[in-house]
Amino acid sequence: MFVASLCHAQTAPVQRLRIVGGLAGVTQYTGQEEQFWTRDLAALSGGRYTASIVPFDRAGVPGQEMLNLMQLGVVPFGTALMSQISTQLPELGAPDMAGLNPDIATLRRVVGAFRPYLSQALRERYGVEVLAVYIYPAQVVFCSKPMQQLGDLAGRRTRVSSSTQADFITALGGTPVYTEFSQIMTNMKSGNTDCAVTGTMSGHTLGLHQVTSVLYAMPLNWGVAVFAANRESFDALPPDLQALLRKELPRLETAVWAQSERETEEGIACNTGAAGCSRPTKGRMLAVRPSPQDEARRRDIFATRVLPGWVQRCGPVCATAWNQTLAPVVGIQARATAQ
Repeated sequence: MFVASLCHAQTAPVQRLRIVGGLAGVTQYTGQEEQFWTRDLAALSGGRYTASIVPFDRAGVPGQEMLNLMQLGVVPFGTALMSQISTQLPELGAPDMAGLNPDIATLRRVVGAFRPYLSQALRERYGVEVLAVYIYPAQVVFCSKPMQQLGDLAGRRTRVSSSTQADFITALGGTPVYTEFSQIMTNMKSGNTDCAVTGTMSGHTLGLHQVTSVLYAMPLNWGVAVFAANRESFDALPPDLQALLRKELPRLETAVWAQSERETEEGIACNTGAAGCSRPTKGRMLAVRPSPQDEARRRDIFATRVLPGWVQRCGPVCATAWNQTLAPVVGIQARATAQ
């Protein structure tokens, strides 16, 4: 297993951080996280501090164990997907449920409203300090058959990656099929699935434009991640390095959000062959934008199926967390159910 640590050089003043980053191969990692830690940190600190970084999915670090490993100090500085750490703290899945955030402006408001709860929960229960919140591009629907509206997913087998995505597809009369990202193409080629929910650009990278014909451009969710530190490890850093990170990591966060917003639209362009795609390979898919009627249906499905299903699975603590943080923003109250 990759072990993240802070290395104190004995013969030189340079100190080197070792970071566990986000998902390998995506631009948020290669163009933002990796750039910041391996190049920008040294420049910003006048060469006093450097860092190396490895993505968690290539570091032998199970995503579901990231909180425990940060709590123990085995991973002092790490990036964790909210969907994975919510297996330990279910209420942390609240800000990125399927159908909740139809655009990045809504996502900003939701994450902003939930962030104090997130920070307090990780600090008090795990001794972990939240330093940044990242997102990935929008998760949309790729289909091999014609599709004009959400109702067309009825009767279709659709790849999903989370329980709230499954709730959303089931509410439409479809059949959710849990599939690992690496198996999406195999399932689509075999005919085991008719549609797949995945990122606009990651779907293009996989080659979904070669096996599907329609991209339904309604963001079902986004993929939220936190960059955090073991509190004792962070407090042990030199004060000037602590100050530098608190100043610069919000800028990195802003850059990651901007990158994800750009890639959401560029992914659509690359799959359809429209202008704005910087990739050498372009598809010929049809992009269908959601109608006002489907936006209303999305909100109804979230309120009547997705949110209640989430509360039923994770209990009263989740209903309380939702009502205290996000209900005022979204305008939908959660009702606790008996366990």
